[in-house]
Amino acid sequence: MSRIGKRPISIPNKVSVTIDNRAVAVKGPKGELSRVLPDGIIVEQEGEILKVLRRDESRTIRQLHGLSRTLVANMVDGVSQGFQKRLEIQGVGYRAKMDGRNLILIVGYSHEVKIEPPPGIQMAVEGNVNVTVSGIDKEVVGNTAAKIRAVRPPEVYKGKGIRYAGEVVRRKAGKAGKK
Repeated sequence: MSRIGKRPISIPNKVSVTIDNRAVAVKGPKGELSRVLPDGIIVEQEGEILKVLRRDESRTIRQLHGLSRTLVANMVDGVSQGFQKRLEIQGVGYRAKMDGRNLILIVGYSHEVKIEPPPGIQMAVEGNVNVTVSGIDKEVVGNTAAKIRAVRPPEVYKGKGIRYAGEVVRRKAGKAGKK
């Protein structure tokens, strides 16, 4: 039995949930999200609580139970509070700036790297080296932050590159074991 799937989801004030067969739509102060859940997963609303149940005990439905509950919980959190990821840029001459909605990265290439945010995603730059990606869809926020990090991942010898805030990069000794 999925421990995560059994947990109920509490619906905060100002958030409304609409359930239509397998489609779940969540509307809140920050926006609106909807998702079609896999066949065999049932969502029931009892007052201010959502329960994610499964139709039967087949292996695939058991595998999707906890996932579906987490996806619905993230939708409820996203429309009420939103999600954000922070990135840090480290390296001499490495910096970021905003050009309208687009993010411009200067990270050691011969050209500037321009990243256009998907719809519903906001990006901000603080102090030329801190980038914040925010939005209501946790999956899209995480994917956008991963794309920014993939432009110049942190390297292990000097630690230069783009990393998540708080990410620890294990450093290697250089040639001949320099200290």
